[in-house]
Amino acid sequence: MPTALITGVTGQDGLYLSEFLLAKGYEVYGLVRGQNNPKVDTVARIPGLKLLFGDLTDLPSLLRALHTAQPDEIYNLGAISFVAYSWENAHLTSEVTGMGVLNMLEATRLFCGDDPSRVRFYQASSSEMFGKVQQVPQSEATLLWPRSPYGVAKVYGHYMTINFRESYGMHASSGILFNHESPRRGPEFVTRKITRAVARIHLGLQDVVELGNLDARRDWGFAGDYVEAMWLMLQQEQADDYVVATGETHSIREFLDVAFGHVGVHDWSPYVRQNPAFMRPAEVDLLVGDAAKARTVLGWKPKVGFEQLVTMMVDADLAEQRGLAG
Repeated sequence: MPTALITGVTGQDGLYLSEFLLAKGYEVYGLVRGQNNPKVDTVARIPGLKLLFGDLTDLPSLLRALHTAQPDEIYNLGAISFVAYSWENAHLTSEVTGMGVLNMLEATRLFCGDDPSRVRFYQASSSEMFGKVQQVPQSEATLLWPRSPYGVAKVYGHYMTINFRESYGMHASSGILFNHESPRRGPEFVTRKITRAVARIHLGLQDVVELGNLDARRDWGFAGDYVEAMWLMLQQEQADDYVVATGETHSIREFLDVAFGHVGVHDWSPYVRQNPAFMRPAEVDLLVGDAAKARTVLGWKPKVGFEQLVTMMVDADLAEQRGLAG
């Protein structure tokens, strides 16, 4: 039975990945930071998932977790992942999202000893690294030009992963994942903010939703599809980096069209207000990925399309809000 350790297990990707690996017969450990983590109860309900406590900013705690779990595969998903927050606290974002990768790589290297490739390592890189895009669509070879402290921290972790692979011979791969959403997405993210608001407006619980740039375009996929790509990377004989994306781009306006349309509202303008407070200091206008390498080498492709993703999220929020109202 292979064993996996997942950092950031309480996030949407960590939840889907832990369920995916458990279904494949893995023994799965999830690393959580602090016993007061409000999301611990959610992951604790996943049958078979074992929790360990540790912190990406604390190397000794990571080494203890590795010695307890004895993993064959490590999935480093842990990060401060809300981009807007990274401007408010760039230092903490850099410590966790950037230096945390170095700590996890170093803990893995020390744990592996004389056989640096015996544990396979996955780093969650991000399309936010492309930032001020220098090429459309973006591939593994596109110049990185991050436009947020979060993006900068992710670039650091991405190149550190490559460096450990090339310097120490570690089996370390990075997945450059474009935006991926699900009903498990946190409500602070714009996609979930929209679908929750649509559900509440439909049920008469809310009047309007305030948003930032409605013209920003993203390549949105389903998180449940994307965790399969993570796993496939670690099954390859050679470690490498892969863009994971749908190859389609949609605007916030299109997202609103589908979400409101699903509840029978075809003119959402009375329910949406633009608020300058939600505008990014430096916007990323057009992200769309070229996942040809993932399709060719990994045999991966997304299963859930854009409209199916949006309606899935609206339906989940309708069910949740009805339950809360009832």
